Parts: sequence; C-alpha cells; structure tokens
Amino acid sequence: MQVTFHGQPMRLIGLPMKVGTRARDVRVIDNNLLPVLPLERSRGKVRLLLTVPSLDMPVCSDETRKFSHHLTLLGQQLTDFVEVFLISVDLPFAQTRWQAIEKVTNITMLSDYRDLDFARSWGLLVQDLGLLAHAVYVVDSTGIVTYQEIVTELTAEPDYAVAFAVLSAEIATLKAAS
Repeated sequence: MQVTFHGQPMRLIGLPMKVGTRARDVRVIDNNLLPVLPLERSRGKVRLLLTVPSLDMPVCSDETRKFSHHLTLLGQQLTDFVEVFLISVDLPFAQTRWQAIEKVTNITMLSDYRDLDFARSWGLLVQDLGLLAHAVYVVDSTGIVTYQEIVTELTAEPDYAVAFAVLSAEIATLKAAS
C-alpha cells in the first residue's frame, strides 16, 4: 500500500492487517520503558488502536485530542468495555510529556521506537520516513479486527464518525453478551 506525505508518495512496508483477521499482538514500550503486549493486557475488552507518525505533528496532536474528547462521552462504558492505545515512534518521555500538557488520561500511550515491530507487523511502516502511518483500528473482545482505516495522506485526519460508530456497535455487542 502507499500513502502520501504532503502529496509525495510513500510506501508502507510490513504485513498489512485486514478486517476479519485476528489482530497480531506485538511488543511495544510503555511509559516506564517496559515491553508490553497491548492486546493481551486488554483481553476481553474492545480495543481502539490509533497509530500516528508523531505527536509533534499538529494533525496527530489534534487527532489524539479529538479522540480523547469523543471517548469522554462514553463515560463508564469506556472504563468497563474499552481500552484505547495510541502507538507512535515518539519516545515514551515525549509521549508522557504530551499527555501531561494536553491532560489526556483516557488513552494509553505506547511507543514502537525500539524495533518498529508493531509498524512492520501491521504493515504500517512508512519506509521513507521510519514512522508509523496514520491509522485507526477497532479490535473486538475476541481479538478480531472489525474496522481499519489507514489515512492515505499523513497530514490528514481519519473519519471519526465511522470509527466511533464501529466502536459503539462493538461495545453494544460486548454489553449484550455480558
């Protein structure tokens, strides 16, 4: 697949994740510099995975704040049924600083800076830049990818409405089953 950065074509490398397949759990680094497997850690919940090139890019910062704001509207459902992860190649120190400045507490920041394992395993490594592509995934409570959007221009925002519609449907399914 190909994305663009300011209109310039950029190739994505790695094994693309597809809707309907089991999500691959890949080691990333938390804000304590410890390796974690986010899907294992959130087993039984609906997962919203956001990937951004860097929180230092205004579009990525704006997107993360917007997702955080929309997530607050879920109230207790967020705590009970959903885990939200943002993965970038920003250092954990930078992610923690950004999170404190922006007061975003409902998204767990994870870093892929060491080996870019997540980027490669999900087909999101922007080869020319060494960054993750801009993407949104919903993974259901059983680990199946039910929604995917890879934003084709790295400086554009995803479709929030569709992502939240799928997320809400997955929450309703999980609530009905419990």
